[in-house]
Amino acid sequence: MKTHPEIADCLTGTEGYRNILSPPRDLNGEFILNGCTYEAVYRLAAGIRHLQLSSEKSRATICLCTDDKALLAAALVASLAGGPRLVIPYAFSRQVIEEVLEILPLSFLLTDRPGNFPSGPEIIIPSMLHHDSVISDTFIDPDDPFLMLFTGGSTGKPKVWSKTPRNMLAEALHLSKKFDISPDDLFLSTVPPRHIYGLLYSVLIPFICSARVLDGVYTFPREILRVARDYRASVMVSVPVHYRVLKVDDLQRHDLRIAFSSAGVLNKEDAVYFHSKTGLDIIEIYGSTETGGVATRHRLRDGESWNPLETVDWKILNGRLHVRSAFISPTLSLDGDGFFAIADRADSDGDQRFILRGREDDIVKVGGKRVDLAAVQTKLKKIPGVRDAVVISFPSGKGRQNELAVLVAGNLDPLQLRKHLAAVSEAYAVPRRIVVVEEIPVMATGKYDRTKIERILLCNIGAE
Repeated sequence: MKTHPEIADCLTGTEGYRNILSPPRDLNGEFILNGCTYEAVYRLAAGIRHLQLSSEKSRATICLCTDDKALLAAALVASLAGGPRLVIPYAFSRQVIEEVLEILPLSFLLTDRPGNFPSGPEIIIPSMLHHDSVISDTFIDPDDPFLMLFTGGSTGKPKVWSKTPRNMLAEALHLSKKFDISPDDLFLSTVPPRHIYGLLYSVLIPFICSARVLDGVYTFPREILRVARDYRASVMVSVPVHYRVLKVDDLQRHDLRIAFSSAGVLNKEDAVYFHSKTGLDIIEIYGSTETGGVATRHRLRDGESWNPLETVDWKILNGRLHVRSAFISPTLSLDGDGFFAIADRADSDGDQRFILRGREDDIVKVGGKRVDLAAVQTKLKKIPGVRDAVVISFPSGKGRQNELAVLVAGNLDPLQLRKHLAAVSEAYAVPRRIVVVEEIPVMATGKYDRTKIERILLCNIGAE
């Protein structure tokens, strides 16, 4: 594992970059278990950087349509060393790439799979990346945006967030120290690396620590358990929906020492079951693409309280959480003290911790009354037989008023659910539209698929 300088100084001058990006002593060591070595990653990086040298543009832009962790690690190194700027879309369909092209001009599209890609950018596949040299000691400015992450699906309209070397590397360095990541670790991930959580925890953090990763993205419970057992994985990077399906009798710890969860609130019952079988208290990560990591908690030990990362400053103003750190996207608007106002409401829990109270935009007007969607969702999840629930609001067509709709995964019918809710809620806070399904749609990143959820609710009358 490379020596870690202090976070504040880690990107000062060439030495800081060299410390982070220089190859490990054993270039023959594996980055991908039973696959790509660190030497191969650096040669791929040199090939990607060479695309910039052959481009007539001052700074080319390359779209990464791949979940190959070695290719992604190589692209990150290449871009930091002066290669093309990187774009990672939230999906690799033609429609999504066209959305990217509407916002950003693309010089190249790097992919390891066939696809129906739009015309324009030159298509590059790994076999075209040949270069004999390794990456030089020339690196871009640590505050120059080099990575653009597209998000979409959970909130509707896609957004793009820029990240700088300081954003990404400072966070990866801090987390690798916090969780004692070493070359002995082997990462198992159930989420694709196109999301910042997957990119950080299954590519960048293990890479800078000279650790190894399993190349696949494992989503089926038996598959996850088999891989953890057969390959003796030590770190699991997962999401709440996958911990829910891991509630099986033969769940065991094997060689796991850390289990991470992000992209949504982890159900306490799922965490209790996981702990009963493995002895591990799942570590939840709170943050976003635009802010980077903000806080962590051990789901059982800390309960509802979040512990801010040591390098993150925070405050609560008018009920909203504000944060300041080196991880925040440079495109965000900050106040005079450098704080960004997150859309989440929070209360201080004392001892330098906070409790999240839902999003600011979760407060809607129904019948002239204020309703907290998160509170309705919490009440639903406490009803026996409800495995999961999502509450959204639709315009009612009467001024600025809304009506509530609920999608529930469980074994109760809508009338039973309404009766349970009516017993603990004001009449105006009981959703008019309730639809019960086997499973609530989620995206590959583990987040609710808001587009599909809204489509289901609009296409079903439900219980009125």
